[in-house]
Amino acid sequence: MRDENLFDQEDYLQARVDEYIWQKSSDAGISRQRFLQILATMVGATAIGGLARPAPAHSQTSTSSLSNPSATVKAKSSKILKPLPPGYISHSKGTLEMNWEAMYERGYIVPNDWFYVHNRNTPPPFDPSTWRLQIQGTGISTPCEFSYDEIITMPSISVTCAIECAANGRRFFEDAYNKPLSGTRWRLGAIGVAEWTGVPLSILFERAGLKSTATDVLVEGGDLDSLDSKQSKFSSVVPISKALADNSLLVYAMNGEPLPPDHGQPCRALFPGWGGNANVKWIERIEVSETPIYTQWVLEQMVLVGADYPAISPYKGKLIKYQNVKSAFELAWPATLVAKPYLLRGRSWSGKGKIVRVEVSLDGGKIWQFARLREPNFPFAWVRWDIEWNPIPGEYSLQARATDNLGNTQPITVPWNDFGLLYGGVVSHPVTVQG
Repeated sequence: MRDENLFDQEDYLQARVDEYIWQKSSDAGISRQRFLQILATMVGATAIGGLARPAPAHSQTSTSSLSNPSATVKAKSSKILKPLPPGYISHSKGTLEMNWEAMYERGYIVPNDWFYVHNRNTPPPFDPSTWRLQIQGTGISTPCEFSYDEIITMPSISVTCAIECAANGRRFFEDAYNKPLSGTRWRLGAIGVAEWTGVPLSILFERAGLKSTATDVLVEGGDLDSLDSKQSKFSSVVPISKALADNSLLVYAMNGEPLPPDHGQPCRALFPGWGGNANVKWIERIEVSETPIYTQWVLEQMVLVGADYPAISPYKGKLIKYQNVKSAFELAWPATLVAKPYLLRGRSWSGKGKIVRVEVSLDGGKIWQFARLREPNFPFAWVRWDIEWNPIPGEYSLQARATDNLGNTQPITVPWNDFGLLYGGVVSHPVTVQG
């Protein structure tokens, strides 16, 4: 276990619980899920620290908690401010995973209240009369600051794209390698697509007198970096080339509304295709530098560490930039259906472009067939797809694999990395069909 990767005390304790469960289930020669089921039936199970507490999960049937308000999952404390819709998963007091089953009846965009959340701290308070964005550093000639009113009256554009946590799919590393990982155990719901409106960073840099020698851009938010012993503000770094891209924005609106507190109010960064941590929330300062900028988070956490990823100094492993290709079915996990014709639906996405092909297997990977792709299909967002299925009663393992316009295809297996980041392998979705 890697304690330095844990965000707060609750995550630390939960990681220790997970480690215990993995060890005991392994010793007994049974699955983690079966061990939890047995533990939950034991008299006095709560006496061992609540180990039998089942993690909130997607419904077991296609009707599920979506029609049952009492099934609404509540976050464990106030790190998340917005009301929580039914069917969501709360892994810790600052996380909220999107329910893929709920997306079956929804359009291309994820509504603000259904969008996933990963808050290290409670969103900081925002006063539009006093908030200022500072732009400084050796890479500009005129350090300056802008008020909120000045930002929202600048020329702006809207970009429809995904924001996805780099750890999305982490728990599938655990399943594939039968070993536990610390940190949030996301399935595939740490992603959302929205229409983001804001000012291109290039406009801000032009007003600040961007130098041709600028190299790196550090974006700093209003929450504390949990890894920094000096209690510095959380920040991330991108190269100047990414910051100057046409679709790299200082965002102030989400799906036509002012940014909600949980999603970065008043402003957040948008770097399409890059991991969620690069899209810093609650921005207060941007530093443009003529020399490379290294932060503890980027050097030690936004890297792939493992036997297949040799470290390149000064990074602890292989630096993460763009997200990889993934696919998800719009079904409960696990799903229980009745034997009748279905229109299976799902979504696939890539951090490097747009999806051009999706293949689906209804028999665990033996036979593959092409799914129908539905418009829109924006780069750096996702494409919706569907396929007819008329199953007979039985147990099924549904799989989907996508290919983007650069030829990147989801592999069957992926190498292990110590933080469980960028899981892009084909996922087997369990489905039981009843007669």
